Amino acid sequence: MGHRHGMAQVSRSVGEALWGMCAADAMSMPVHWYYNIGDIKSDFGGWIKGFEAPKNRHPSSILTLSNSGGSGRSSFSSEHQLPVVGNVILHDKLKFWKVQSGSVHYHQGLRAGENTLNALCALRVAQTLAGGKFGSVAEQGARAAVLADYAQFMTTPGTHDDTYAESFHRAFFVDWQGERPTSPGKVLEFAERRYKQKMNASFPDSQLNAIGCLPMAIPFVLLSATADEDQAVTAAVEFVRLTHPHPKLDKYVALYARVLHATLNGACLRQQAEAALKSPTLDVWDTCRHYMQRAARFARGSEENLKVHQSAVASLGLACYTEGALRSLFYLAHEFHDDVRGGILANTNCGGENCNRGAALGALLGARAGHEGGAVPQEWKEGLVSAREQIPAILAGMP
Repeated sequence: MGHRHGMAQVSRSVGEALWGMCAADAMSMPVHWYYNIGDIKSDFGGWIKGFEAPKNRHPSSILTLSNSGGSGRSSFSSEHQLPVVGNVILHDKLKFWKVQSGSVHYHQGLRAGENTLNALCALRVAQTLAGGKFGSVAEQGARAAVLADYAQFMTTPGTHDDTYAESFHRAFFVDWQGERPTSPGKVLEFAERRYKQKMNASFPDSQLNAIGCLPMAIPFVLLSATADEDQAVTAAVEFVRLTHPHPKLDKYVALYARVLHATLNGACLRQQAEAALKSPTLDVWDTCRHYMQRAARFARGSEENLKVHQSAVASLGLACYTEGALRSLFYLAHEFHDDVRGGILANTNCGGENCNRGAALGALLGARAGHEGGAVPQEWKEGLVSAREQIPAILAGMP
């Protein structure tokens, strides 16, 4: 009985982690990359409290500076080939990357409660892994199946409505379009070969060392919830190498995967977050303590309390670079370990790279809530446009 009860608790945690990942991403989508947080308030008449559609204009968009032919900002080196955006991926979206005014929203056209591309890709990963009948998701065959589905999803017109694909997607498909492998074995072979080449490069692509590496890795941890921790960590790290070939990422992915795996299995998220912030990988506990003590003077959910969290995230890391984003993520996980709603809203209203940071934070908060008999708010589950159908189907297919 005890073991069965434990299994039921873990599978509830897995389910709430998926809901939390999608809710946090969709919540942040309209204010993704708002670096001046005052813009959130002025664009939406106050702080975000529920799902919203993005405004057409993004106050600090640099979408038109992004390189539609590969990673990073626009460059002349890739102009000899057709841009990957509009031709290989994001089929009808190139026009938005070329708008003269340059203030187009990264997720223009999405509706309230819709997920960004990375969260949609993460749901595809979860679907593929849940339906794949793998002995373990750490095995090669699991990565091969996921990559083949990813290639098909990204290169087929009309599969999603997002306007933006971050550097790792663009870089992957710039390299992919030469031989265009589609079968699981061939895509895996291509990605492994590419990883080796990139690891031998003198200058790694700094755009790949970004928190956007985590959403597609999260399902590998969720589906390893009942396996041992090392297997879960290996599954996540091995997969991220294929989408984000960057020498610094292994330690960050491993750190996050360990915390998520432990939380799914009932560990205290507050203690886990504290240990992560103290770890040599992040080493930022003293700075965090200072903000935690300040935040504790104000009622949770109050404007004053939010202001402290906003300053903390601005100082720990507001942008996409993995180390800073993880510092902010674990700071918020510590402060909102028992409050999914509060944590997801605080993350959104801290601005910056809040979608991918939010997806990873939401998975942790959901996992903890699920274990404690709590849940992601029901109205959020119902408000998610595509995830509300996808997640129950994924959970029904899980072993």
